[in-house]
Amino acid sequence: MSRVAPTIILAPEEREALNKIVRTHRSEQRMAQRARIILMASEGLQNQRIAEQLSVSFGVVSKWRSRFAESRLDGLADHERPGTPRRYGHDERLAVIRASCRRPAVESHWSIRDVTRTLSNEYGLKMSHMTVHRILSQIDLKPHQCQSWLESQDPEFEAKQAQIVGLYLNPPDNALVICVDEKTGIQALGRPMPAKPMAPGKPERQDAHYVRHGTQSLIAALLAHEGKVYGACADRHRSLEFVSFVNSLVDAFPDKDLYFILDNLSSHKSKVVREWAETKGGRVHFAYTPTRASWLNQIELWFSILTRKVLKRGVFDSKEDLVKTIMAFIERHNETAKPFAWTYKGDPLKVE
Repeated sequence: MSRVAPTIILAPEEREALNKIVRTHRSEQRMAQRARIILMASEGLQNQRIAEQLSVSFGVVSKWRSRFAESRLDGLADHERPGTPRRYGHDERLAVIRASCRRPAVESHWSIRDVTRTLSNEYGLKMSHMTVHRILSQIDLKPHQCQSWLESQDPEFEAKQAQIVGLYLNPPDNALVICVDEKTGIQALGRPMPAKPMAPGKPERQDAHYVRHGTQSLIAALLAHEGKVYGACADRHRSLEFVSFVNSLVDAFPDKDLYFILDNLSSHKSKVVREWAETKGGRVHFAYTPTRASWLNQIELWFSILTRKVLKRGVFDSKEDLVKTIMAFIERHNETAKPFAWTYKGDPLKVE
């Protein structure tokens, strides 16, 4: 005698829950399939008909129809499977965590295999490095990783950052906000062999050996509200070079008040700089970033672009070639220059 499939009559809240599972794109496919089986069963369809329409086996339909009849919505969840008992218990896992969280005696950080050897030598705990890796992964411990963080301890941080952010977001009338800094020690590195061009499946390849042709310092200024950059290269980066450069900007904009955003480099705050500023009739103003907060100076953003696009893979035959390339990049940048979209408004922030 064949077994009669249980009749399914849904309460309104059950039907709504099942329809939600079917409609939601984030639902697991197995749960959506089970919900469809129950919805079709509630319409009076027999198991064989449901199996044919959903392209599943008769046994699958029978199983979930019976489970729902017995336990309703809870019956659609998978039962816990006992599985193989853990080989390493609570104490062994804690030993792995304790060993991984302490600093090694000599090395700066652990490798998984180092942790495994320490567990064997100090705790008498024999386990594979893959087991150690799984235990650490389950609680998201990564001994090989290290993140940097930076927080300004300047007691005047709030006042200084407010002044700089104010210049970015609401500059004074008839004022030009200029971000200035030096990128020092730029190396003119040549290569004994020319680079091999990229090919399908292969990146460009560069000779690992290099030839030093000297270094240059770049002093650059970014017009914060236009995006244009002015620059000059020199062998040294003293106050004299700094004054010469910013003086050229003062001469270039004779009808503007100039607000220079600077970091705390000694060449930016020397007696020579202060005396020069006093001769400009109040047109020149300096706003210094808080200590350890040079990220407030937008020229740092442009320096990162220069590094990525020009310096990182650049090949230079001489210092003169380096300077020529940098100045050509500045000229090209200015053809399509746009200001950075400054979004930081002075809220508490930790840079990590």
